[in-house]
Amino acid sequence: MTTHPDLAPAPVLATADRLDQATRAAGAFLAALGVDCDNESMARSPRRMAQAYAAMLTSRPFEMTTFDNDEGYDELVLVRSIPVQSVCEHHLLPFTGQAHVGYLPGQRILGLSKFARVVEMFARRPQVQERLTQQIAEWIDHELAPRGVGVVIEAEHTCMTLRGVRAVGATTRTSALRGALRDGATRAEFLSLIH
Repeated sequence: MTTHPDLAPAPVLATADRLDQATRAAGAFLAALGVDCDNESMARSPRRMAQAYAAMLTSRPFEMTTFDNDEGYDELVLVRSIPVQSVCEHHLLPFTGQAHVGYLPGQRILGLSKFARVVEMFARRPQVQERLTQQIAEWIDHELAPRGVGVVIEAEHTCMTLRGVRAVGATTRTSALRGALRDGATRAEFLSLIH
C-alpha cells in the first residue's frame, strides 16, 4: 500500500552541509540576542544547538511490518505510554508526553514496535499536537485498513511552561478516533484502558 502524500515521513535534515549552515545560523541567532559565545564554555554551543534541533527534527526510517491476521483476532490492541517528543511549530520549543495508540484489527495486524515508530515519524518535525494526533490515526488507518483506530496524546508544552503564562504542570490531551472506535462500547473500552 502506498502512503498518502499528506502522511509522508519528514525529510532527513541532518546532512553535514545543513548542520554546518545551522551552526552558523545558531551562532548568529545567539549573538543577535546578546549571548556571548566567545568564551571557552560557550564556544561550541551553536554547534550543540544545531545538533540538538537536528535530532529533534529527524525521525529514523523504518519498514512497515504487518502480518496476516491468521487467527482472526478481532479485539482491541492497545499500546500505551509511547514516548512523544516533538517541537511546537509556533515557538520551536519542545513538547513531551505520551501517546496511547489502539486499533481493531482487520485482515492485517501491525508489528507492535511499529506503533512507536509511527509516533516518532510524525513527532520529529515542527508540529501542533492536534495535527500530530490526527496524522498518527490517519496513517495507521490508511496503511493497515483496520476496523477502527484510536490515538490519545497527553503532553506538556514548554511554550506554555517556560514562557508566556508559565503554567508549569499543565498538560494537553488530544484524541483521534476512527471507524468502530468512534462511538459506543468500543470507544468507552479504548478510553478506559488508556488510564
